[in-house]
Amino acid sequence: MRGKTFLTVVTLLFTLAVMAGCAKVPQEVVDSATAAVEAARAEGADRYLPELFSAAQDSLNAATAEIAAQNSKFALTRNYDRATALLNAALTAANSAKDGVAAKKDEVKAEAENLMTSAQAAVEEVRKLFAKAPKGKEGKEILEQMQTELAGAETAIADAGNAMTSGDFLGARDKVKAASEKVNSLKQELQDAISRKAKLTR
Repeated sequence: MRGKTFLTVVTLLFTLAVMAGCAKVPQEVVDSATAAVEAARAEGADRYLPELFSAAQDSLNAATAEIAAQNSKFALTRNYDRATALLNAALTAANSAKDGVAAKKDEVKAEAENLMTSAQAAVEEVRKLFAKAPKGKEGKEILEQMQTELAGAETAIADAGNAMTSGDFLGARDKVKAASEKVNSLKQELQDAISRKAKLTR
């Protein structure tokens, strides 16, 4: 009887030792890191701070893969230290990305506003240059094409303004940047045509 009791106690102690020795998935850290990454995405970090957000997402993905790898091992050999380190890295990067979005948005907004001002001024310059451009048959056709292109650029600038109003500063910047490049290209073409015309009339 005593032997049986002793064996039962030993078995229980062994079981408890095994359970104590089994590493557990750091679920609380998993949840915190996942929530932080999603919160950063919701703030727009994936668009405004893509490199920092990608670092957070990559660390979270690596941690998930590491946890899966450890889960496939024998219970007593599992070790989640690397996964925990990756999760903490993801948490730190995600929080930094989230906290940095506001400042980045202000920076992009200011850039978009400056580009908008420059683009609108360039549009006015192009309109004035149209009046001085050569008006021959061939020149007329080219001018009509250029005017169509200018109208398209003006539409893009207006779209950028709407994007600014809706808070999409990144979209606004990209739209007005492309429009500004087109307008400046038209400006250069017109200036070159006017310069050639001036040389011919001398």
